[in-house]
Amino acid sequence: MTEIWSRQIFLSLFLILFGLTALEGYYHPLFYSALFLLVPTFLLGLYDMLQKGHAVLRNYPLLGHFRYILESVRPEIRQYFIDSDTDENPFSREMRSLVYQRAKGQRDTVPFGTQLDVNALGYEWIGHSLNPKKVELKNARVVIGESRCSKPYSASLFNISAMSYGSLSRNAVLALNSGAKIGDFYHNTGEGGLTPYHLRYKADLVWEIGTSYFGCRTKEGKFSPDFFKEKAAKEEIKMIEIKLSQGAKPGHGGLLPKAKLTQEIAEIRGVEMGHDVHSPAAHSAFASPIGLLEFVTQLRELSGGKPVGFKLCLGHPQEWFAIVKAMLQTKLVPDFITVDGGEGGTGAAPLEFSNYVGMPSTEGLVLVHQTLRGVGLRKKIKINTSSKVVTAFHLLQKLALGADFTCSARAMMFALGCIQALRCNTNNCPTGVASQNPKLYGGLVIDDKARRVANFHRKTIEGVLELLGAAGFSSPSELGPQHIFRRTAVGKVQSLAEIYPRIEENAFLENEIPAQWQKFWKEASAERF
Repeated sequence: MTEIWSRQIFLSLFLILFGLTALEGYYHPLFYSALFLLVPTFLLGLYDMLQKGHAVLRNYPLLGHFRYILESVRPEIRQYFIDSDTDENPFSREMRSLVYQRAKGQRDTVPFGTQLDVNALGYEWIGHSLNPKKVELKNARVVIGESRCSKPYSASLFNISAMSYGSLSRNAVLALNSGAKIGDFYHNTGEGGLTPYHLRYKADLVWEIGTSYFGCRTKEGKFSPDFFKEKAAKEEIKMIEIKLSQGAKPGHGGLLPKAKLTQEIAEIRGVEMGHDVHSPAAHSAFASPIGLLEFVTQLRELSGGKPVGFKLCLGHPQEWFAIVKAMLQTKLVPDFITVDGGEGGTGAAPLEFSNYVGMPSTEGLVLVHQTLRGVGLRKKIKINTSSKVVTAFHLLQKLALGADFTCSARAMMFALGCIQALRCNTNNCPTGVASQNPKLYGGLVIDDKARRVANFHRKTIEGVLELLGAAGFSSPSELGPQHIFRRTAVGKVQSLAEIYPRIEENAFLENEIPAQWQKFWKEASAERF
């Protein structure tokens, strides 16, 4: 409602000015004083509504300036009056500010040295070389599906993670898609289905297929091979991702609150108006690890040979091992696996699921990478990872632990102008990023935000190449866990290679399984999750 009040104040100013002008012949001695104050205020409000760089000001003329005034005061004041995040939270105001600066093309250097407590437990850094290299941009891509797909895909090291139309506004989806086209990286549709807004700018797409099969479902909500084949043939779709679970609410299924359900979204998803849209927690197209791999193979064939993978947040280790055993038994493998982390974000999830369910991304990534090495499949499957990848260092840390490429949702939302108002599930997002209210998402100017998304991606990739070169490497493939260090205790530093020991190729096949995983491996069966 605040945006309505803001516009009402602006309208009231206009009426007052009009009234004062009409009464000029009968003016009071204070007439010109009032006019002197009101005219500039009116013009400022008019400018706010017409400018394209700040969605908050477009949606909240005049009142929006109070936010920027508070942001301009000292950091200590900002922490108490603007941010609920703590200094330990990597997504504090400083992290958002970094994304904003890079997205806007502003200077992103910092004065007075390191901004973090280097003596804190958990602090990480990358070792540098006295013989730095220059890394070519061509090394910032990875080919997926080249061994078994007729249409392999060359992906950027950094991409847009799954966010559905419905969760995000149409203007946010359009801006992300246009930004991905400008920057030559992919845009994941999210499980909400393929929409005209994902196709308008012809950016590379990863089509995510969730448990409700939006966009390729029957009236009963089951998977439709015919509908899938028709849409998967589109040139923009480069890969298909089956969502088993997401880090923000693993085991729960997706949720779109009815407050955000419009008639258009209902038609796209094939659901009825007036209800929260709940996606089932599990798939109906398969019910076992073998069934999953058969479904992967089916989608690869129906899509005409495009790479197909699946996304999951790891839970019970034996269920992951069951999928691996199914790969060994059937000789069917995905082209990629996306490892999400329990710390992932969402617009709507129960508190307990957000905070206490799901394996964190680092542990999940290590388990997937090391297991695939242990069974001799690592070279056949690419690994993607998400969950709070914001800076070039975050990205390199994931690569060092075994990822081939990464994606991010939160950082891309920051690039769009998200201010973490925490109203995603109410339809009242003040920047219009996560609202289906035209009065709010109309404030998000597509072309401006698209450039910011592309800028942020470009600056992040440049940062990755610079860090790799500073470490003495010419390619991401040369980076390993031994090159990233972490303070694990007072006076103790370990490399990630020491914290997460390496599993040798085929070790699992030779029954050389780490003690902590032996029980889970023994319990796993390719026939059941």
